[in-house]
Amino acid sequence: MMYDANRKSTGVAYLLCIFLGGLGIHRFYLGRSGSGAAQLVLWVLGWVTFFVAWIPLGIWVIVDLFLIPSIAREENMKLVDRFSGNAGIR
Repeated sequence: MMYDANRKSTGVAYLLCIFLGGLGIHRFYLGRSGSGAAQLVLWVLGWVTFFVAWIPLGIWVIVDLFLIPSIAREENMKLVDRFSGNAGIR
């Protein structure tokens, strides 16, 4: 029950990445707040530097489209471990 309530959906992550990719919201959703913050900073820098910072950000978001399934799977396995009492055992 707790797992289902906290499970990360690849579909939601893809929608967030496609529609809000540059803001890093999909990374925050998947529990990757550090890289989400980095994407958000690049987004802001893009506005300040006349869009130059958006070039690496755009590449990063495209790469994320391929990484989302493995990131979601990894986060969901962490939830399984946490809720099953097997933290650290694999």
